[in-house]
Amino acid sequence: MARVAGIDLPKNKRIDVALQYLYGIGKAVSTELLEKLNGSIKPDTRVKDLTESQVSLINNLITKEYRVEGELRREIAGNIQRLAEIGAYRGARHRRNLPVRGQRTKTNARTRRGRRKTVGAGKAEKSPTGKA
Repeated sequence: MARVAGIDLPKNKRIDVALQYLYGIGKAVSTELLEKLNGSIKPDTRVKDLTESQVSLINNLITKEYRVEGELRREIAGNIQRLAEIGAYRGARHRRNLPVRGQRTKTNARTRRGRRKTVGAGKAEKSPTGKA
C-alpha cells in the first residue's frame, strides 16, 4: 500500500484515480501531476505496481508544489475565520450555517440549514370561554 501525504492510497486503483483520494487533488491536478513526472509513471499504472522510488517521486512533487490535506484545510478554515472577523457578509453566512454563494433559502438549502423545524403546527390552546 502506497502512502502519499499521510494517506494510504487504494492499491487496486489506477494511480491517476488513486491520487484523487488526497484532499485538494482532483482529476485535473492528478493528470497534471503525472505529466510533470515526464512520463516516468503512466496514468494507467496500478498503485500496487508502483516501486518505492516512484512513490517517493510523487510524494516529493506533491509536498513541493501543492497544498493538500491538513495544510489546505487549515488555509481554508483561516480564510473563513478571516471573513467572519472582518464582518463580511460571507463570514456572517458561514457563522450562521447558511448558504454563502447567493442561493435561495426560502424553499431549498436543507443541507446547510438542517432538518425542517415546523412552526405553528402545535396543539391549539383552549380559549377562556371554553371554545377553541
